[in-house]
Amino acid sequence: MDFAWDETDEAYRAELREVIADLPRDWWENYAPHGPASPQVMDNARGFNAELARRDLVVRHWPSAYGGQDADAWKQIVISEEMWSLGEPRSSLYLGANWAGPAIMKFGTEAQKQKYLRAIAEAKLLWCQGFSEPEAGTDLGNMKTRADPVPGGYVLNGSKVWTSYAARADIMFLLARIGGKGKGGVSCFLIPTDTPGIEIRPIRGVHSEWDFNEVFFSDAFVPSDALLGEEGNGWAIVQTIIHYERIGAARYEKSARGLDHLVGILKARGQWDDPVCRAECAAARSLVEAARLLTYRVIDGRAKQREPGAETYLARYAMIEADHAVANITSTWLPDLLIDGADGHARAQFNSAITAGIAAGAAEVQLNMVSGRHLGLPRGA
Repeated sequence: MDFAWDETDEAYRAELREVIADLPRDWWENYAPHGPASPQVMDNARGFNAELARRDLVVRHWPSAYGGQDADAWKQIVISEEMWSLGEPRSSLYLGANWAGPAIMKFGTEAQKQKYLRAIAEAKLLWCQGFSEPEAGTDLGNMKTRADPVPGGYVLNGSKVWTSYAARADIMFLLARIGGKGKGGVSCFLIPTDTPGIEIRPIRGVHSEWDFNEVFFSDAFVPSDALLGEEGNGWAIVQTIIHYERIGAARYEKSARGLDHLVGILKARGQWDDPVCRAECAAARSLVEAARLLTYRVIDGRAKQREPGAETYLARYAMIEADHAVANITSTWLPDLLIDGADGHARAQFNSAITAGIAAGAAEVQLNMVSGRHLGLPRGA
């Protein structure tokens, strides 16, 4: 692997930073600490994303036929690093750009591609993901939400939980069951969140009042063209999505810049002279860089058209460890920064770390995948 960024990568990063420079002046104080699903960030994202789209910055790594510039896969991680280092000012546009779009490219009809891919490239849609359920959690094989075939489409009944962005998103990427058991019958749908029969209720969390939502489906009708792929073939789509989703958000870069911010404060306060403090910061930095390099390994394979493997799960778990390590620096050495209004940058990183082992795949699930697909251990070992 060549570890140096090329000129096109650096130029792309510079263009992104020009748009970032126009974020609200109080970004760290009143936007980032509340997370990318907050009303402040989601409302601001509409205009921010429109400017990204005006400059053709959203999906340069996509084919030109769908609004991209046929650039290599490294452009995806460049924009992810720049955006996530700030707490993701795109809000959930990144879901569309990172994994919903690629899934539609691979499994969608031509009509679906024309409808959704251009809209993502033009930053017109904010997405949410209807996967987890109250009695199944992240065990998608046990989900119960049903999509019953009726003339002209399907009727949805069931519920989802922990659905980030749902309250203000435009489109949900939904998993529902059309018959079958376990992984059989799982099907994917692309549905507007304002579809009659869909009710969204917020769940207040310790890290955010707006991040989590419950979603209820009560005889919600969706037309046949809302189905992505074939009936009952959703598990193959899920497997494609996972490898894009797990490392699509460059959380390690948010941790890295958050750590730099904390070290500056520790030095200013004279705490940097404590060898234990320095050792803990060094350990956190090593975890951040391990997560970065493991992510780059995945992107390198993608750029070389290799099939994804267990390294995706290794990279995802490394990000969780890095997030937690930096958050622990704050809570151990600088706990006063976590008081509301004290330091928005520190609070934003800490709040994000609270969900690091849950969002985009629970930590325990990643370890299970590593044990089986990387270490080759038998189930239950």
